[in-house]
Amino acid sequence: MQITGAEVIPVNADVTPLGEPDGIAPYESNHDSVEDVDRVLVRLDTDEGVSGWGEMLAALASPEATKAVFESVVIPPLIGRSVWEINALIEEFYFPYVKIEPFIGAVEMAMFDALGKHLDVPVSKLLGGAYDPAVDVAYAVGILPREDSRRHARKAVADGFSVLKTKAGPDWRQDVDRIVAMDEAADGNLEFRLDPNQGWSIDEAIRVGAELGRSGVDVQYLEQPVRIDSVGNYSSLRSRLQIPIAVNEDTYFKHNLMTLVREDAIDVAVVDIIPAGGIVEMRKLAGLAEHAGVSLAHHCGFDLGVKTAAMVHAVAATPAISLAADTVYYGWAEHVIDDPFTVEEGQIEVPDGPGLGVTVDEEKLERCRLD
Repeated sequence: MQITGAEVIPVNADVTPLGEPDGIAPYESNHDSVEDVDRVLVRLDTDEGVSGWGEMLAALASPEATKAVFESVVIPPLIGRSVWEINALIEEFYFPYVKIEPFIGAVEMAMFDALGKHLDVPVSKLLGGAYDPAVDVAYAVGILPREDSRRHARKAVADGFSVLKTKAGPDWRQDVDRIVAMDEAADGNLEFRLDPNQGWSIDEAIRVGAELGRSGVDVQYLEQPVRIDSVGNYSSLRSRLQIPIAVNEDTYFKHNLMTLVREDAIDVAVVDIIPAGGIVEMRKLAGLAEHAGVSLAHHCGFDLGVKTAAMVHAVAATPAISLAADTVYYGWAEHVIDDPFTVEEGQIEVPDGPGLGVTVDEEKLERCRLD
């Protein structure tokens, strides 16, 4: 089954506003405020009439630039290739001065989707099989006022979640206060993740860890507390804190993760199939972390259904990922797939249909496409 064509479709989707059920917008972080999101979907067509879908965030916050890279660089070499040539695709796209991995990740996703449909099996079976029918996910919120944070903590518990992730920064004292308030609101029934997106200094990260350690809050980990160019500081940070240290953006660079693992500098790696360059490459990172005794979780970047499906398949078929995956899927105000996912008791079921197991609703897609 050969690839005969492709279409790149940039879309913009709204996030449900705060105050509405499941509302999380504006989703505030240390570096931005999200009320709507630009995503790019890729459809690969084949000579047997089967199509596969992939998805990624608009690179450099530009749907136009993302589309241009796909159409001029990534897609032309795929035409005429078989959809199962996934490993060859990964090896052949080599651009030493440009990080091309996210684009490869989206195309690889579409190839897995088409191959699964062709063979009439879910992607998880192509990966060796899901070890669980559902994937645990963490409830995620942005930086919110104290009382709004407490309300979301209560909602997370009521909806069956056991882990809550919150963005953090730039005021670490307010971050600590919010976490303590959420822990009280949840009656101690949640584990917490704090993600300042590289926004703290070493001193601030140490103070946060010390304050939370004294508070008795169950902190699963601090995620990427300092910059990715601070690799040498993580060993010092980990030795001075009892709270587990995680990295996310560092996992986007394979050699960074290898260095951190070699130095025994982290407790958790938060991986993502798109910046890793696809499911195959993400599982290589997972294997590296697992052999080093580093726990694993999967990142979420406002995935619009197609990538959510790919994440669920990949996580379910990768036992090394032992911690709940992040998600804000419940926060979308609109969807582009026929049967949107539901999060029940803190889990998303692994689709059992062929390929990714989701169907893109092309009418919905047209309503939110940007071009």
